[in-house]
Amino acid sequence: MGPIGVDVVSAGKERTEARLLVRPDLCNRVNRLHGGAAMALADALGAMGASNLPAGVAGTTTLESKTNFIGAARGGETVLANSTPLRIGKRTPIWQPRIISGAGKTVALVTQTQMVL
Repeated sequence: MGPIGVDVVSAGKERTEARLLVRPDLCNRVNRLHGGAAMALADALGAMGASNLPAGVAGTTTLESKTNFIGAARGGETVLANSTPLRIGKRTPIWQPRIISGAGKTVALVTQTQMVL
């Protein structure tokens, strides 16, 4: 999906999951997943989950996204990501994406508020 190459595993109302190969163009100068690429992955997952809306609702947009960078993912490995809702509201659902390295360690934890359009 999209230019960074997110491989969506599942997207539902209670959980979204995806994988991403940490390619050289997604790495920083020390061959680790760039923070912007991690945030793009997290934003995609949160938006997918929040977009599981009733028929006739236009969609969502991100109002706020806060990222805690906890660890690193090396170039060449595949990171796993999942997102679960903290709140499924009528106007402002809040999702929490987590990115996990191939070694099973947390790379980033994100809290994201979406707005239903």
